[in-house]
Amino acid sequence: MDEIAPGALARRVMRASDRAALATLADGGTPYASLVLTALDQDGTPILLISRLARHTRNAESDPRVSLLFDGTAGHADPLTGPRVTVMGRLQPGSEQRQPDRYLARHPSAGQYAGFGDFAFHAMEIGQAHLVAGFGRIHRICATDLLAPADVAGRLAAAEPALLQMVNDGDGTLATRLAAARGCSGVSGWRAAGIDCDGADFRAGDTTMRLHFPRAATSAEEAAAMLRQPDDMVPA
Repeated sequence: MDEIAPGALARRVMRASDRAALATLADGGTPYASLVLTALDQDGTPILLISRLARHTRNAESDPRVSLLFDGTAGHADPLTGPRVTVMGRLQPGSEQRQPDRYLARHPSAGQYAGFGDFAFHAMEIGQAHLVAGFGRIHRICATDLLAPADVAGRLAAAEPALLQMVNDGDGTLATRLAAARGCSGVSGWRAAGIDCDGADFRAGDTTMRLHFPRAATSAEEAAAMLRQPDDMVPA
């Protein structure tokens, strides 16, 4: 991990997480923390599906300044040696058409209530991030260093359907190879659920897995080439 730039490492932590702690400001400026499910847009923008009946949503409507804590410390005997990222910015109604699709691919069960009138997709306009990668490894990251370049995100967004078809085509052989190469051969039925410049999300029933590319892809061709090399993929 030491060779990975802080922004790319922070994005890995965020992409590997399917939830985060959301901090909003309640009446009188009192901090209020809650648990939310998250997905990330192609560039790394956090996406939430939240209800207007929830206190955190009402807080954000009054004051959109929020932060999200992504916890990547699972598996560390001492959690304080593991990575975590606090992302600070403003929560706004989602504006990109692909954001609901990205979210529902990550959280299929949310489709049961995504159409309810009180639920809406929101996206975070990132101001900065604070990465703690372990003891003494602390980085302040600006939005431009945290997010993938817009042109790269656009290319991967356009190519994602074809890349998913490539991985899942036929009997899902490539998805199975990718899972087996990363020690997940005991579970069958793996399918790629999402692909971005940093890697891919896989699902087999209720079991999920994230594999990172050895380096960020800048084109669909690079992403496809790395997907065909399962031994080079890095488990989250």
